Amino acid sequence: MFTYDEAVEYLNAHIGRGMHPGLETISGLLDLMGNPEASYPIVHVAGTNGKTSVSRMVTYLCVAHGLTTGTFTSPHLQSGEERVSINGEPTARDDFAQAVVDTKAFADIYEDRTGHLVSYFELTAALAFSWFADQAVDVGVIEVGLGGRLDATNAARATVAVLTSVGMDHSEYLGDTIEEIAREKLAIVEDGSILVAGPLPDSVVAIAEDVCRERSAELRLYGRDFRLEGALKGVGGWQVDIEGSQAVYEESFLPLHGRFQTINFAVAIAATEALTNRALDNEAVIDAATIATNPGRMELMETDPPLLIDGAHNADGFAALAQSLAEEYPTTRWVVVTAAMEDKDLQAMWEPLAPLLLGVVTAQVDSPRARSAADLGAQLEPIVGDTPVTVVADPVEALDHARTLAGEGDGILVTGSLYLVGAIRAHLTGATRTPNER
Repeated sequence: MFTYDEAVEYLNAHIGRGMHPGLETISGLLDLMGNPEASYPIVHVAGTNGKTSVSRMVTYLCVAHGLTTGTFTSPHLQSGEERVSINGEPTARDDFAQAVVDTKAFADIYEDRTGHLVSYFELTAALAFSWFADQAVDVGVIEVGLGGRLDATNAARATVAVLTSVGMDHSEYLGDTIEEIAREKLAIVEDGSILVAGPLPDSVVAIAEDVCRERSAELRLYGRDFRLEGALKGVGGWQVDIEGSQAVYEESFLPLHGRFQTINFAVAIAATEALTNRALDNEAVIDAATIATNPGRMELMETDPPLLIDGAHNADGFAALAQSLAEEYPTTRWVVVTAAMEDKDLQAMWEPLAPLLLGVVTAQVDSPRARSAADLGAQLEPIVGDTPVTVVADPVEALDHARTLAGEGDGILVTGSLYLVGAIRAHLTGATRTPNER
């Protein structure tokens, strides 16, 4: 039996092995484990933005309807056990260590037999599939790591596939056009399954219709088969009415910032309807909304001055963030602490946010793909115009410097990378943070 620290050390030894696009390794490992992913129905969630939000919301809805639910998300913000939750709660440390031990036994055998190294993501995905089977869950909610077609999570066959959104991101892996990226993500649709899709461009809707036709799958589309009927901004969240594909759900209060979360909730409701094949209970929907949390997504950590952390890390995410800030904090200007990976389109990301800025402090996160703080600062200066840009490489020191720049009525925003958000969140909550890799 590993201790928790030994389990984390074993997982950390797999960081840096890189991504393994393709299903050969994960499928071979799961076969060796007895295919635990086949023992429960799966809601498989893909999309450029909104995957984690929708995954968590589907979890809350399933739990509110009495279903024991295992949820796999990535990357984690603070600790690895966040990736593997039961009924919305991260796996206990001792249980997580046991799950690592159980998975290690098979991973070691697989590597010895084949000579193929198992990546960090493949290992944690296999761990999640197996742990959920051990816990006899009624449903697994599985978030795609990257894309869909070649993602390790696609070794499982989903009852319900979800496509939250499609935008330009990870083009080096997924394609140079929205349509190419959409096809990669839509590859999670299984024969005879149901695809629940959020707001999509017309060209992607056409592709989704073609994929569903080819695979005898049913398409339930936002705006056609289900929709947000109304959203009223309140203190700390949104009062929402949603027309699902099976029924209308009224007067739920969603205690999350960002109007985009109301659409995510509509998608989650439609996905849960598809899973259960019936209308949901309105009181259970209300209960699920009430307890919804979404760490690291427009999360208010402090109030005076307001300190928001948000994991936006692509153009669509920044556009949604800028719109939400303008709507919920119309008079606030922001000092932004930021970091970014080398592959990001900074011009497209930062243009929507530029009018809201008071200052920018660039930092660097612990990832081989990260831009240096100095390079990021140099790249941002011409984009943000007259807004001062300061380079402070250490994330915590960058936050401390941002505090000195924010005056009365100003706010502090941490965004640009989930790794940065995780580091700052751990600092603010006093939590221990373990290394990370998607």
